Amino acid sequence: MNKALPTVLILGDQLNPNISSLIDKSPGECRILIVENTAKIASKRWHNQRIHLVISAMSHFADELEKKGFEVDYRKSSTLKEGLVAHRKTHEVSEIVAMEPMNWDGLALLKNLGVNLVKNNQFMCHYEDFADWSTDRKKIRMEDFYRWQRKRLDILMNGSEPLGGRWNYDDENREPPPSDGRSWPEITLFPLDHIDREVIERMPKGWGEPPRGLWPTTREQAQKRLTEFIETALFSFGPHEDAMLKSEWKLSHSCLSSSLNLGLLHPQEVLKAAEDALLTQKNIPLNSIEGFIRQILGWREYVWGVYWLWMPKYRENNFLNANRSLPPAFTEKAKTQMSCVGSVINNIYENGYAHHIERLMILGNLALTAGIDPHEMNEWMWANFVDAAEWVMLPNVLGMALFADGGLMSTKPYASGGAYINRMSDFCKTCKYDPKKRTGSDACPFTTLYWDFLDRNKKILGKNHRLSRQLGGLNRLKDLESTRKRAKEVLKLLDNGEL
Repeated sequence: MNKALPTVLILGDQLNPNISSLIDKSPGECRILIVENTAKIASKRWHNQRIHLVISAMSHFADELEKKGFEVDYRKSSTLKEGLVAHRKTHEVSEIVAMEPMNWDGLALLKNLGVNLVKNNQFMCHYEDFADWSTDRKKIRMEDFYRWQRKRLDILMNGSEPLGGRWNYDDENREPPPSDGRSWPEITLFPLDHIDREVIERMPKGWGEPPRGLWPTTREQAQKRLTEFIETALFSFGPHEDAMLKSEWKLSHSCLSSSLNLGLLHPQEVLKAAEDALLTQKNIPLNSIEGFIRQILGWREYVWGVYWLWMPKYRENNFLNANRSLPPAFTEKAKTQMSCVGSVINNIYENGYAHHIERLMILGNLALTAGIDPHEMNEWMWANFVDAAEWVMLPNVLGMALFADGGLMSTKPYASGGAYINRMSDFCKTCKYDPKKRTGSDACPFTTLYWDFLDRNKKILGKNHRLSRQLGGLNRLKDLESTRKRAKEVLKLLDNGEL
Protein backbone atom coordinates (compact mmCIF):
# COMPACT_ATOMS: atom_id res chain seq x y z
CA MET A 1 0.00 0.00 0.00
CA ASN A 2 1.22 3.49 -0.83
CA LYS A 3 2.43 5.61 2.05
CA ALA A 4 -0.08 8.30 3.03
CA LEU A 5 1.38 11.62 1.93
CA PRO A 6 0.02 15.10 1.31
CA THR A 7 -0.53 15.92 -2.35
CA VAL A 8 0.47 19.27 -3.80
CA LEU A 9 -1.87 20.09 -6.68
CA ILE A 10 -0.13 22.35 -9.21
CA LEU A 11 -2.26 24.11 -11.78
CA GLY A 12 -1.16 24.90 -15.33
CA ASP A 13 -0.30 28.54 -14.62
CA GLN A 14 1.71 27.88 -11.44
CA LEU A 15 4.81 26.40 -13.04
CA ASN A 16 7.48 27.59 -10.65
CA PRO A 17 9.28 25.72 -7.85
CA ASN A 18 8.87 28.75 -5.59
CA ILE A 19 5.07 28.83 -5.54
CA SER A 20 3.76 29.05 -1.99
CA SER A 21 2.37 25.50 -1.97
CA LEU A 22 5.68 23.93 -3.02
CA ILE A 23 8.51 26.17 -1.86
CA ASP A 24 8.98 24.44 1.52
CA LYS A 25 8.46 20.88 0.24
CA SER A 26 11.13 18.26 -0.42
CA PRO A 27 11.00 14.99 -2.38
CA GLY A 28 9.57 12.24 -0.21
CA GLU A 29 7.47 14.67 1.83
CA CYS A 30 4.64 14.93 -0.67
CA ARG A 31 3.34 13.86 -4.04
CA ILE A 32 2.74 16.21 -6.93
CA LEU A 33 -0.50 16.16 -8.92
CA ILE A 34 -0.78 17.93 -12.27
CA VAL A 35 -4.01 17.50 -14.24
CA GLU A 36 -4.20 18.01 -17.98
CA ASN A 37 -7.80 18.98 -18.67
CA THR A 38 -8.74 17.15 -21.88
CA ALA A 39 -12.26 18.59 -22.05
CA LYS A 40 -10.89 22.12 -21.93
CA ILE A 41 -8.40 21.29 -24.68
CA ALA A 42 -11.26 20.10 -26.88
CA SER A 43 -13.61 22.94 -25.94
CA LYS A 44 -12.60 25.46 -28.61
CA ARG A 45 -10.34 26.14 -31.55
CA TRP A 46 -7.17 27.18 -29.77
CA HIS A 47 -4.20 28.78 -31.44
CA ASN A 48 -1.73 25.97 -32.12
CA GLN A 49 1.08 27.78 -30.31
CA ARG A 50 -1.08 28.65 -27.30
CA ILE A 51 -2.29 25.12 -26.60
CA HIS A 52 1.18 23.71 -27.20
CA LEU A 53 2.78 26.28 -24.89
CA VAL A 54 0.50 25.54 -21.95
CA ILE A 55 0.61 21.73 -22.20
CA SER A 56 4.32 21.61 -23.04
CA ALA A 57 5.17 23.92 -20.12
CA MET A 58 3.12 21.72 -17.76
CA SER A 59 4.82 18.59 -19.08
CA HIS A 60 8.28 20.11 -18.82
CA PHE A 61 7.62 21.21 -15.24
CA ALA A 62 6.44 17.71 -14.30
CA ASP A 63 9.62 16.30 -15.85
CA GLU A 64 11.79 18.77 -13.93
CA LEU A 65 10.11 17.88 -10.63
CA GLU A 66 10.60 14.15 -11.29
CA LYS A 67 14.28 14.74 -11.96
CA LYS A 68 14.50 16.47 -8.58
CA GLY A 69 13.13 13.33 -6.97
CA PHE A 70 9.46 14.21 -6.53
CA GLU A 71 6.80 11.60 -7.17
CA VAL A 72 4.64 13.18 -9.85
CA ASP A 73 1.17 12.05 -10.88
CA TYR A 74 0.58 13.72 -14.27
CA ARG A 75 -2.99 12.88 -15.23
CA LYS A 76 -4.97 13.43 -18.42
CA SER A 77 -8.57 13.79 -17.23
CA SER A 78 -11.69 15.31 -18.72
CA THR A 79 -12.00 17.67 -15.73
CA LEU A 80 -9.90 18.77 -12.80
CA LYS A 81 -12.45 17.21 -10.45
CA GLU A 82 -12.16 13.86 -12.25
CA GLY A 83 -8.39 14.01 -11.99
CA LEU A 84 -8.56 14.70 -8.24
CA VAL A 85 -10.99 11.83 -7.65
CA ALA A 86 -8.83 9.40 -9.65
CA HIS A 87 -5.71 10.53 -7.82
CA ARG A 88 -7.35 9.92 -4.45
CA LYS A 89 -8.43 6.42 -5.53
CA THR A 90 -4.91 5.54 -6.67
CA HIS A 91 -2.92 6.98 -3.77
CA GLU A 92 -3.16 7.19 -0.01
CA VAL A 93 -3.63 10.93 0.39
CA SER A 94 -3.53 12.64 3.77
CA GLU A 95 -4.53 16.01 2.32
CA ILE A 96 -4.45 17.93 -0.95
CA VAL A 97 -2.83 21.35 -0.88
CA ALA A 98 -2.80 23.95 -3.65
CA MET A 99 -1.86 27.55 -4.10
CA GLU A 100 -4.88 29.75 -4.75
CA PRO A 101 -5.88 29.52 -8.42
CA MET A 102 -5.58 32.49 -10.75
CA ASN A 103 -9.29 32.55 -11.58
CA TRP A 104 -12.57 32.89 -9.73
CA ASP A 105 -14.17 29.62 -10.84
CA GLY A 106 -11.02 27.65 -10.07
CA LEU A 107 -10.94 29.03 -6.54
CA ALA A 108 -14.59 28.11 -5.95
CA LEU A 109 -14.04 24.62 -7.39
CA LEU A 110 -11.07 23.78 -5.20
CA LYS A 111 -12.88 25.01 -2.11
CA ASN A 112 -15.82 22.76 -2.96
CA LEU A 113 -13.48 19.81 -3.52
CA GLY A 114 -11.96 20.12 -0.06
CA VAL A 115 -8.54 21.28 -1.22
CA ASN A 116 -6.53 23.18 1.38
CA LEU A 117 -5.51 26.51 -0.14
CA VAL A 118 -2.47 28.62 0.60
CA LYS A 119 -2.07 32.25 -0.39
CA ASN A 120 -1.08 32.97 -3.99
CA ASN A 121 2.42 34.48 -4.17
CA GLN A 122 2.76 35.03 -7.92
CA PHE A 123 2.17 38.79 -7.70
CA MET A 124 3.75 41.66 -5.82
CA CYS A 125 0.35 42.65 -4.45
CA HIS A 126 -2.09 39.97 -3.32
CA TYR A 127 -5.69 40.67 -4.32
CA GLU A 128 -6.72 41.01 -0.67
CA ASP A 129 -4.10 43.74 -0.21
CA PHE A 130 -5.37 45.43 -3.36
CA ALA A 131 -8.91 45.34 -1.96
CA ASP A 132 -7.66 46.93 1.27
CA TRP A 133 -5.86 49.65 -0.73
CA SER A 134 -8.98 50.38 -2.79
CA THR A 135 -11.30 50.73 0.22
CA ASP A 136 -13.08 54.11 0.36
CA ARG A 137 -11.58 55.25 -2.96
CA LYS A 138 -14.12 56.85 -5.27
CA LYS A 139 -12.04 55.94 -8.31
CA ILE A 140 -9.57 53.08 -8.44
CA ARG A 141 -6.96 54.69 -10.70
CA MET A 142 -4.03 52.70 -11.99
CA GLU A 143 -1.72 55.69 -11.57
CA ASP A 144 -2.49 55.96 -7.86
CA PHE A 145 -1.96 52.23 -7.40
CA TYR A 146 1.31 52.32 -9.35
CA ARG A 147 2.73 55.09 -7.17
CA TRP A 148 1.66 53.23 -4.03
CA GLN A 149 3.43 50.13 -5.32
CA ARG A 150 6.60 52.06 -6.09
CA LYS A 151 6.68 53.59 -2.62
CA ARG A 152 5.94 50.51 -0.56
CA LEU A 153 8.31 48.26 -2.54
CA ASP A 154 11.01 50.94 -2.97
CA ILE A 155 11.28 50.51 -6.73
CA LEU A 156 12.78 53.36 -8.77
CA MET A 157 12.70 55.56 -5.69
CA ASN A 158 15.11 58.11 -4.25
CA GLY A 159 13.98 58.17 -0.66
CA SER A 160 10.35 59.26 -0.72
CA GLU A 161 10.57 60.73 -4.22
CA PRO A 162 10.54 59.00 -7.60
CA LEU A 163 13.92 58.49 -9.19
CA GLY A 164 14.53 61.25 -11.71
CA GLY A 165 11.91 63.46 -10.09
CA ARG A 166 9.00 62.16 -12.15
CA TRP A 167 6.56 59.31 -11.65
CA ASN A 168 6.14 58.56 -15.33
CA TYR A 169 7.63 59.36 -18.70
CA ASP A 170 4.56 58.80 -20.85
CA ASP A 171 5.23 61.95 -22.87
CA GLU A 172 8.58 60.45 -23.96
CA ASN A 173 7.14 57.00 -24.60
CA ARG A 174 4.51 57.79 -27.23
CA GLU A 175 6.62 58.46 -30.27
CA PRO A 176 5.42 57.29 -33.69
CA PRO A 177 7.42 54.55 -35.39
CA PRO A 178 10.80 55.61 -36.80
CA SER A 179 11.05 55.83 -40.57
CA ASP A 180 14.77 55.16 -40.82
CA GLY A 181 14.44 51.45 -41.59
CA ARG A 182 16.31 50.47 -38.43
CA SER A 183 16.59 46.86 -37.36
CA TRP A 184 14.81 45.70 -34.21
CA PRO A 185 16.09 43.33 -31.51
CA GLU A 186 15.81 39.67 -32.40
CA ILE A 187 14.71 36.96 -29.99
CA THR A 188 16.12 33.47 -29.65
CA LEU A 189 14.10 30.49 -30.82
CA PHE A 190 14.33 27.51 -28.48
CA PRO A 191 14.85 24.06 -30.05
CA LEU A 192 11.84 21.77 -29.76
CA ASP A 193 12.70 18.75 -27.64
CA HIS A 194 11.05 15.33 -27.30
CA ILE A 195 8.42 16.69 -24.89
CA ASP A 196 7.50 19.47 -27.31
CA ARG A 197 7.22 17.03 -30.19
CA GLU A 198 5.09 14.60 -28.17
CA VAL A 199 2.70 17.40 -27.24
CA ILE A 200 2.49 18.61 -30.85
CA GLU A 201 1.63 15.12 -32.06
CA ARG A 202 -1.29 14.64 -29.69
CA MET A 203 -2.79 18.14 -29.62
CA PRO A 204 -5.89 18.73 -31.80
CA LYS A 205 -5.27 20.91 -34.83
CA GLY A 206 -6.24 24.49 -34.13
CA TRP A 207 -5.70 27.86 -35.78
CA GLY A 208 -2.40 29.51 -36.58
CA GLU A 209 1.14 28.47 -37.38
CA PRO A 210 2.55 25.46 -35.52
CA PRO A 211 5.06 25.92 -32.68
CA ARG A 212 8.63 26.76 -33.67
CA GLY A 213 10.24 27.43 -30.30
CA LEU A 214 9.19 31.07 -30.06
CA TRP A 215 7.66 30.89 -26.57
CA PRO A 216 9.57 29.60 -23.52
CA THR A 217 8.22 26.35 -22.12
CA THR A 218 10.67 26.07 -19.21
CA ARG A 219 11.89 28.39 -16.50
CA GLU A 220 15.42 28.22 -17.90
CA GLN A 221 14.21 29.37 -21.30
CA ALA A 222 12.13 32.16 -19.73
CA GLN A 223 15.15 33.41 -17.79
CA LYS A 224 17.16 33.48 -21.02
CA ARG A 225 14.41 35.52 -22.69
CA LEU A 226 14.47 37.97 -19.76
CA THR A 227 18.25 38.38 -19.95
CA GLU A 228 18.07 38.84 -23.71
CA PHE A 229 15.44 41.56 -23.37
CA ILE A 230 17.41 43.47 -20.75
CA GLU A 231 20.61 43.29 -22.78
CA THR A 232 19.28 43.95 -26.28
CA ALA A 233 15.84 45.56 -26.22
CA LEU A 234 15.11 47.46 -23.00
CA PHE A 235 17.13 50.48 -24.10
CA SER A 236 14.84 51.03 -27.12
CA PHE A 237 11.59 49.90 -25.52
CA GLY A 238 10.27 53.15 -24.08
CA PRO A 239 9.99 55.69 -26.92
CA HIS A 240 8.22 53.36 -29.33
CA GLU A 241 6.22 51.15 -26.98
CA ASP A 242 2.98 52.44 -28.56
CA ALA A 243 4.21 52.35 -32.15
CA MET A 244 3.14 49.85 -34.81
CA LEU A 245 4.96 48.67 -37.94
CA LYS A 246 3.72 46.41 -40.69
CA SER A 247 7.11 44.75 -41.11
CA GLU A 248 7.85 44.18 -37.40
CA TRP A 249 5.55 42.27 -35.08
CA LYS A 250 7.15 42.99 -31.69
CA LEU A 251 9.46 46.02 -32.08
CA SER A 252 11.25 46.20 -28.68
CA HIS A 253 8.56 44.56 -26.57
CA SER A 254 9.83 41.99 -24.10
CA CYS A 255 7.72 38.95 -25.13
CA LEU A 256 7.75 37.93 -21.45
CA SER A 257 4.01 38.03 -20.75
CA SER A 258 3.38 34.35 -21.45
CA SER A 259 6.23 33.35 -19.13
CA LEU A 260 4.92 35.61 -16.37
CA ASN A 261 1.35 34.39 -16.76
CA LEU A 262 2.35 30.71 -16.62
CA GLY A 263 4.53 31.28 -13.58
CA LEU A 264 7.81 30.51 -15.36
CA LEU A 265 8.97 33.96 -14.25
CA HIS A 266 8.03 35.89 -11.11
CA PRO A 267 7.43 39.64 -11.49
CA GLN A 268 9.92 40.37 -8.71
CA GLU A 269 12.84 38.96 -10.70
CA VAL A 270 11.70 40.80 -13.83
CA LEU A 271 11.43 44.11 -11.98
CA LYS A 272 14.82 43.61 -10.32
CA ALA A 273 16.47 42.89 -13.66
CA ALA A 274 15.02 46.08 -15.14
CA GLU A 275 15.93 48.25 -12.16
CA ASP A 276 19.44 46.78 -11.96
CA ALA A 277 19.95 47.72 -15.61
CA LEU A 278 20.18 51.36 -14.51
CA LEU A 279 23.49 50.52 -12.85
CA THR A 280 24.85 47.79 -15.10
CA GLN A 281 23.94 49.21 -18.51
CA LYS A 282 24.50 52.94 -18.73
CA ASN A 283 22.99 53.15 -22.23
CA ILE A 284 19.46 52.37 -21.04
CA PRO A 285 17.44 55.57 -20.49
CA LEU A 286 15.24 55.97 -17.44
CA ASN A 287 12.13 56.49 -19.57
CA SER A 288 12.50 52.99 -21.05
CA ILE A 289 13.07 51.39 -17.65
CA GLU A 290 10.19 53.26 -16.02
CA GLY A 291 7.87 52.49 -18.95
CA PHE A 292 8.60 48.79 -18.69
CA ILE A 293 8.32 48.70 -14.89
CA ARG A 294 5.00 50.55 -15.18
CA GLN A 295 3.65 47.72 -17.35
CA ILE A 296 4.65 45.03 -14.83
CA LEU A 297 4.32 46.71 -11.44
CA GLY A 298 1.50 49.03 -12.43
CA TRP A 299 -0.77 47.79 -15.15
CA ARG A 300 -0.36 44.01 -14.79
CA GLU A 301 -0.83 44.07 -11.02
CA TYR A 302 -3.71 46.54 -11.31
CA VAL A 303 -5.56 44.26 -13.74
CA TRP A 304 -5.03 41.33 -11.37
CA GLY A 305 -6.42 43.36 -8.48
CA VAL A 306 -9.54 44.70 -10.16
CA TYR A 307 -10.34 41.25 -11.58
CA TRP A 308 -10.68 39.82 -8.06
CA LEU A 309 -12.32 42.96 -6.70
CA TRP A 310 -15.14 42.97 -9.25
CA MET A 311 -15.69 39.28 -9.99
CA PRO A 312 -17.87 37.33 -10.56
CA LYS A 313 -20.46 39.89 -11.74
CA TYR A 314 -17.85 41.73 -13.78
CA ARG A 315 -17.86 39.23 -16.64
CA GLU A 316 -21.58 39.81 -17.22
CA ASN A 317 -21.07 43.46 -18.18
CA ASN A 318 -22.21 44.75 -21.57
CA PHE A 319 -22.81 48.45 -20.92
CA LEU A 320 -23.24 49.39 -24.59
CA ASN A 321 -25.43 46.37 -25.37
CA ALA A 322 -23.08 45.32 -28.16
CA ASN A 323 -24.22 42.12 -29.89
CA ARG A 324 -22.51 41.87 -33.28
CA SER A 325 -20.80 38.55 -33.94
CA LEU A 326 -17.06 38.31 -34.45
CA PRO A 327 -16.25 39.14 -38.07
CA PRO A 328 -14.27 36.87 -40.44
CA ALA A 329 -11.53 39.52 -40.35
CA PHE A 330 -10.69 38.19 -36.87
CA THR A 331 -11.39 34.50 -37.27
CA GLU A 332 -10.00 33.83 -40.75
CA LYS A 333 -6.62 34.90 -42.04
CA ALA A 334 -6.62 37.33 -45.02
CA LYS A 335 -10.35 38.10 -44.75
CA THR A 336 -9.87 41.87 -44.76
CA GLN A 337 -8.47 44.62 -46.98
CA MET A 338 -7.75 46.86 -43.99
CA SER A 339 -3.96 47.02 -43.84
CA CYS A 340 -3.79 47.47 -40.05
CA VAL A 341 -6.22 44.70 -39.17
CA GLY A 342 -4.75 42.34 -41.76
CA SER A 343 -1.23 42.90 -40.47
CA VAL A 344 -2.14 42.36 -36.82
CA ILE A 345 -4.22 39.26 -37.54
CA ASN A 346 -1.40 37.87 -39.66
CA ASN A 347 1.01 38.36 -36.75
CA ILE A 348 -1.40 36.62 -34.40
CA TYR A 349 -1.73 33.76 -36.88
CA GLU A 350 2.05 33.41 -37.09
CA ASN A 351 2.95 34.08 -33.45
CA GLY A 352 -0.14 33.94 -31.21
CA TYR A 353 0.70 37.47 -30.12
CA ALA A 354 0.15 41.17 -30.74
CA HIS A 355 1.55 43.90 -28.53
CA HIS A 356 -0.65 45.98 -26.25
CA ILE A 357 -1.38 48.95 -28.50
CA GLU A 358 -2.35 46.69 -31.41
CA ARG A 359 -4.74 44.86 -29.11
CA LEU A 360 -6.28 48.10 -27.85
CA MET A 361 -6.25 50.49 -30.81
CA ILE A 362 -6.62 48.06 -33.73
CA LEU A 363 -8.53 44.99 -32.53
CA GLY A 364 -10.29 46.57 -29.55
CA ASN A 365 -11.01 49.80 -31.41
CA LEU A 366 -12.65 47.97 -34.31
CA ALA A 367 -14.64 45.71 -31.97
CA LEU A 368 -15.78 48.71 -29.93
CA THR A 369 -16.86 50.92 -32.81
CA ALA A 370 -18.46 48.04 -34.73
CA GLY A 371 -20.42 46.91 -31.67
CA ILE A 372 -18.97 43.41 -31.39
CA ASP A 373 -20.23 41.32 -28.47
CA PRO A 374 -17.61 41.77 -25.71
CA HIS A 375 -17.98 38.19 -24.54
CA GLU A 376 -17.34 36.79 -28.02
CA MET A 377 -14.33 39.08 -28.30
CA ASN A 378 -13.02 37.93 -24.94
CA GLU A 379 -13.39 34.25 -25.83
CA TRP A 380 -11.61 34.74 -29.16
CA MET A 381 -8.67 36.55 -27.57
CA TRP A 382 -8.50 33.98 -24.79
CA ALA A 383 -8.15 31.21 -27.36
CA ASN A 384 -5.62 32.89 -29.64
CA PHE A 385 -3.11 34.77 -27.49
CA VAL A 386 -0.27 32.82 -25.89
CA ASP A 387 -0.40 35.01 -22.77
CA ALA A 388 -4.17 34.82 -22.28
CA ALA A 389 -5.88 34.11 -18.98
CA GLU A 390 -9.30 35.05 -17.65
CA TRP A 391 -7.89 37.52 -15.13
CA VAL A 392 -5.94 39.20 -17.93
CA MET A 393 -8.56 39.23 -20.64
CA LEU A 394 -11.74 40.20 -18.79
CA PRO A 395 -10.55 43.60 -17.50
CA ASN A 396 -8.54 44.37 -20.62
CA VAL A 397 -11.26 43.38 -23.10
CA LEU A 398 -14.47 44.25 -21.26
CA GLY A 399 -13.06 47.24 -19.42
CA MET A 400 -10.21 48.84 -21.30
CA ALA A 401 -10.98 47.97 -24.91
CA LEU A 402 -14.76 47.67 -25.23
CA PHE A 403 -16.04 49.93 -22.42
CA ALA A 404 -18.43 47.13 -21.51
CA ASP A 405 -18.08 47.94 -17.81
CA GLY A 406 -19.37 51.47 -18.33
CA GLY A 407 -16.20 53.17 -17.15
CA LEU A 408 -15.02 51.22 -14.12
CA MET A 409 -11.55 50.95 -15.64
CA SER A 410 -11.31 53.75 -18.21
CA THR A 411 -12.99 57.13 -17.96
CA LYS A 412 -13.95 57.13 -21.64
CA PRO A 413 -14.10 54.63 -24.51
CA TYR A 414 -10.83 54.08 -26.36
CA ALA A 415 -12.42 54.77 -29.75
CA SER A 416 -10.56 56.54 -32.51
CA GLY A 417 -10.66 57.11 -36.23
CA GLY A 418 -7.94 56.38 -38.72
CA ALA A 419 -5.94 59.48 -37.79
CA TYR A 420 -4.50 57.86 -34.67
CA ILE A 421 -3.54 54.70 -36.55
CA ASN A 422 -1.95 56.79 -39.29
CA ARG A 423 0.07 58.73 -36.73
CA MET A 424 1.28 55.75 -34.74
CA SER A 425 1.95 53.26 -37.56
CA ASP A 426 2.87 52.83 -41.20
CA PHE A 427 -0.20 50.70 -41.95
CA CYS A 428 -2.09 53.42 -43.81
CA LYS A 429 0.64 53.90 -46.42
CA THR A 430 -0.26 50.61 -48.11
CA CYS A 431 -4.01 50.59 -47.41
CA LYS A 432 -6.79 51.07 -49.94
CA TYR A 433 -8.70 53.12 -47.38
CA ASP A 434 -8.01 56.81 -46.65
CA PRO A 435 -7.80 57.62 -42.91
CA LYS A 436 -8.93 61.19 -43.60
CA LYS A 437 -12.23 60.14 -45.14
CA ARG A 438 -15.40 58.99 -43.39
CA THR A 439 -17.64 58.71 -46.45
CA GLY A 440 -17.18 57.09 -49.83
CA SER A 441 -16.01 53.64 -50.85
CA ASP A 442 -12.39 54.44 -49.98
CA ALA A 443 -13.15 55.91 -46.54
CA CYS A 444 -11.24 54.38 -43.66
CA PRO A 445 -13.58 52.02 -41.78
CA PHE A 446 -12.14 53.22 -38.48
CA THR A 447 -12.95 56.84 -39.31
CA THR A 448 -16.47 56.00 -40.49
CA LEU A 449 -17.23 53.75 -37.55
CA TYR A 450 -15.77 56.19 -35.03
CA TRP A 451 -18.33 58.85 -35.86
CA ASP A 452 -21.10 56.30 -36.22
CA PHE A 453 -20.18 54.85 -32.81
CA LEU A 454 -20.54 58.28 -31.21
CA ASP A 455 -23.82 58.82 -33.02
CA ARG A 456 -25.28 55.41 -32.09
CA ASN A 457 -24.31 55.78 -28.44
CA LYS A 458 -24.70 59.52 -27.89
CA LYS A 459 -27.54 59.09 -25.41
CA ILE A 460 -25.73 56.60 -23.20
CA LEU A 461 -22.39 58.47 -23.49
CA GLY A 462 -23.82 61.98 -23.35
CA LYS A 463 -23.14 62.42 -19.62
CA ASN A 464 -19.45 61.56 -19.99
CA HIS A 465 -17.67 64.91 -19.67
CA ARG A 466 -14.53 63.50 -21.31
CA LEU A 467 -16.48 63.07 -24.54
CA SER A 468 -17.97 66.56 -24.65
CA ARG A 469 -15.55 67.76 -27.33
CA GLN A 470 -16.06 64.68 -29.50
CA LEU A 471 -19.84 64.79 -29.17
CA GLY A 472 -19.76 68.49 -29.95
CA GLY A 473 -17.85 67.66 -33.12
CA LEU A 474 -20.46 65.07 -33.98
CA ASN A 475 -23.19 67.68 -33.76
CA ARG A 476 -21.30 69.88 -36.20
CA LEU A 477 -20.86 67.22 -38.87
CA LYS A 478 -22.46 68.32 -42.13
CA ASP A 479 -22.24 64.84 -43.65
CA LEU A 480 -23.62 62.87 -40.71
CA GLU A 481 -26.40 61.26 -42.72
CA SER A 482 -23.99 60.04 -45.41
CA THR A 483 -21.63 58.85 -42.64
CA ARG A 484 -24.45 56.79 -41.18
CA LYS A 485 -25.15 55.32 -44.61
CA ARG A 486 -21.50 54.47 -45.17
CA ALA A 487 -21.32 52.91 -41.68
CA LYS A 488 -24.13 50.51 -42.58
CA GLU A 489 -22.20 49.50 -45.69
CA VAL A 490 -19.00 49.06 -43.70
CA LEU A 491 -20.69 46.85 -41.11
CA LYS A 492 -22.27 44.70 -43.79
CA LEU A 493 -18.92 44.28 -45.54
CA LEU A 494 -17.30 43.50 -42.19
CA ASP A 495 -19.90 40.83 -41.42
CA ASN A 496 -19.39 39.24 -44.84
CA GLY A 497 -15.60 39.27 -44.69
CA GLU A 498 -15.36 41.69 -47.60
CA LEU A 499 -14.11 44.84 -45.89
